[in-house]
Amino acid sequence: MEKCPLCCSENTSFYFEGEFRKYYSCSVCGLVFVPQVFFITFEAEKAEYDQHTNAPNDLVYQDYLKQIMNPVLDRIAAGACGLDFGSGPGPTLSKMFESRGFQTDIYDPFYAPNQEAFQNTYDFITVCEVVEHFHKPQMELDRLFGLLKPNGVLAIKTQFLPPKIKFPNWYYKREPSHVCFFSEKCFKYLAEKWNSKLTYINPNIVVFVKP
Repeated sequence: MEKCPLCCSENTSFYFEGEFRKYYSCSVCGLVFVPQVFFITFEAEKAEYDQHTNAPNDLVYQDYLKQIMNPVLDRIAAGACGLDFGSGPGPTLSKMFESRGFQTDIYDPFYAPNQEAFQNTYDFITVCEVVEHFHKPQMELDRLFGLLKPNGVLAIKTQFLPPKIKFPNWYYKREPSHVCFFSEKCFKYLAEKWNSKLTYINPNIVVFVKP
């Protein structure tokens, strides 16, 4: 039996098979995940990201990022400092925050492997289209939440898991580097675990506030 990488439960079961790999679901936290045997290599994953063409001066891309930025702006005070985790090959969200007066560090395992980021604490952390790539979501998410100061904000953007009947044709699961798929149940599990306030901004964005 595959152990859930988010809550470590063994109460998991086969969910679906397609795209030359299998998917399992966890009855405890609700995560749907791909077993480690189907993970692609670090080099193959980077090759995928190298094809991304998002640029900091792309106004359409900036409007897209405002979906996750604006809920954070509503919850932080002047002088707040943040971290854009998974900033990508062309950091943009961090520049958008800095243009509004908020110092923002970046981290990306491929393009900005700044380990010093994990020695700091932050008023806000953004994780935009990243959690679906996590090989170890429990470790990664607990680490990020642990970097927050009291009343700190963790904003996550990902495509929420659709109803099971729609999963076979769901485009989001076809990306080889997407291995974790989150639902409202997953985020509720995390909020209870962290004793944090949880807000669903829209069907693809959640915000946690640390006690």
